[in-house]
Amino acid sequence: MAQLTCDISMSLDGFVAGPNQTLEDPLGKNGMRLHEWVFGLASFRERHGGEGGETNADDEVVKEGLNATGAVVMGRRMFSGGAGPWADDPNADGWWGDEPPFRVPVFILTHHARETEIKEGGTSFTFVTDGIESALEQAKTAAGDRNVLLAGGATVVQQYLKAGLLDELQIHVAPVLLGGGVSLFGSLGIDPIGLEATRVIESPSVTHLKYRVVKGGTP
Repeated sequence: MAQLTCDISMSLDGFVAGPNQTLEDPLGKNGMRLHEWVFGLASFRERHGGEGGETNADDEVVKEGLNATGAVVMGRRMFSGGAGPWADDPNADGWWGDEPPFRVPVFILTHHARETEIKEGGTSFTFVTDGIESALEQAKTAAGDRNVLLAGGATVVQQYLKAGLLDELQIHVAPVLLGGGVSLFGSLGIDPIGLEATRVIESPSVTHLKYRVVKGGTP
């Protein structure tokens, strides 16, 4: 059965985006530095229509995640950066153009209904207005025997953690201190959540930490 996995880059001080996010700078001040480790990898470049790139331990981690993903869940702000009615969103079509890199069905949490959009390359965008459980159920059906990727942002990750619906958490810790911005875990405000470390992979560019989320307590 499909698992819900979160795969996200984070600064050493716990931020997944920098301060002062805007439409022109959606990751905020210095937020792009969280992802510098991935841009030169062969698997990332291929998925985004490029060629070449490095094949190393970091590339294997990215390739593993891409191959395991059968559907994606994300929040409205991760899709477009906007809020409110779609007619008022200056980036209503999202960031990725006619051929997004997902190549699987994507389910977007929103309060504003919209028809499903079919893109080139296997990506579809379905806009879910009836909550996180519904989005996950639809995504698991679409994923088949592969996993559902919880892509973010931080608020959505926290919602799934609080609801006890997240199965696995993989954090790519970038060697940078942002000093502020969007905290991945800063607003959970609940009892401790148990995590069981299942893998650590280090490279000069990033440290990959993988955890199983312990349901119902600590390990």
